[in-house]
Amino acid sequence: MADKNENLMDKIVSLCKRRGFVFPGSEIYGGLSNSWDYGPLGVELKNNIKNAWWKRFVHQRDDMVGIDAALIMNRKVWEASGHVTTFSDPLVECKKCHNRFRKDQLEKDKCPDCKGELTEAKQFNLMLKTFLGPVENTDSIVYFRPETAQAMFVDFKNVLETSRKKIPFGIAQVGKAFRNEITPGNFIFRTREFEQMEIEYFIKESDWQTTFEMWQNEMKLWMTDELGLNKEKIHELEVPKDELAHYSKRTIDFEFDYPFGKKELYGLAYRTDFDLKNHFTQEAPYADLESGEKFYPHVIEPTFGVDRSVLAILCDAYAEENDRVVLKLKSSLAPYKVAVFPLLKNKPELVEKAKEVYKNLKQDFVTIFDDRGNIGKRYYSQDEIGTPFCVTVDFQTLEDSTVTLRDRDTMKQERIKITDLKNYISNKINH
Repeated sequence: MADKNENLMDKIVSLCKRRGFVFPGSEIYGGLSNSWDYGPLGVELKNNIKNAWWKRFVHQRDDMVGIDAALIMNRKVWEASGHVTTFSDPLVECKKCHNRFRKDQLEKDKCPDCKGELTEAKQFNLMLKTFLGPVENTDSIVYFRPETAQAMFVDFKNVLETSRKKIPFGIAQVGKAFRNEITPGNFIFRTREFEQMEIEYFIKESDWQTTFEMWQNEMKLWMTDELGLNKEKIHELEVPKDELAHYSKRTIDFEFDYPFGKKELYGLAYRTDFDLKNHFTQEAPYADLESGEKFYPHVIEPTFGVDRSVLAILCDAYAEENDRVVLKLKSSLAPYKVAVFPLLKNKPELVEKAKEVYKNLKQDFVTIFDDRGNIGKRYYSQDEIGTPFCVTVDFQTLEDSTVTLRDRDTMKQERIKITDLKNYISNKINH
């Protein structure tokens, strides 16, 4: 089974590069360890995930607003949040080959590469450090944010005053974060530069358990309804108290069955009032509109990894059926929704009509035009990148203005009027 899963991962990585989902970063210069670039199809898939998330959790809710904060913040932010002193992993080094590893991820007290003896563990801070200004000294040290959360706490009063929200309400953000991971790997699963979709949901302390359960259910619905993930591959792990982050009173990890094992996909944490108390030390930042009482709201934090979402979706959607490879992506997430083909590229009348259909569909859907090779190869090429529908313009089209519409998953074909195409495809995608 391990060999089969390892082989599956290799196939997915190969498909991602070959078809333009994910490329190795800086490849023409020999690459950069665990750096990845999203290609033409990858960025479409990624954007579809982020847009669906923003629509569901911001636009369709009355209790949510969004922000987009800076990647680099004042160093005092990270001192107040505890990251400067506590955001670290135990690091060991092999005395023989000098490779370095996270102590907590080793099964034995020997180097996994050469079986050499390991040093004593030392705490290694994961924040990426840089300098602002022309002089590189301790006064100019700043950090790239290791999470998107802190800006939502720092901007809490500004958001409160401008949005006129009252608790319970949330602040949402989608953006990059950076962690100087000791042992990144497994393709885009663990990288030093990654993207998060995160919410800080502010509540009264007495409501934390019911709100936690509400977000627990919301996250499960997102994974199954919006991403289309197989619920049998999704698991919940209650993080033990002795493994909780310094700010958390309760955390659940949502794990997914990746080909390389059951690993974390998302997280849900109850951060109590830790963050607001550390940032607003002089006075509580929230006043009850009715009583006037000032207090520190407590926080429930649902965190969604964008890159891990992409990987889980690709792993779950990948299938081999007889002589074809197909990505059975949820239609709303597919990079291209429709592909349009002329049956023959050497027949100008077919090509002209196909381009007319293509331009019309392109107004409403992300659409691709393809006239390369034979029609069967074109179908299989679109199957491999997850395009839900293929439209073929043939000689009958010139007679009765109907086209052949092919479904990716069933491979069934049906004749449909050109004038009905948009409604038909739209209904399929939205349902």
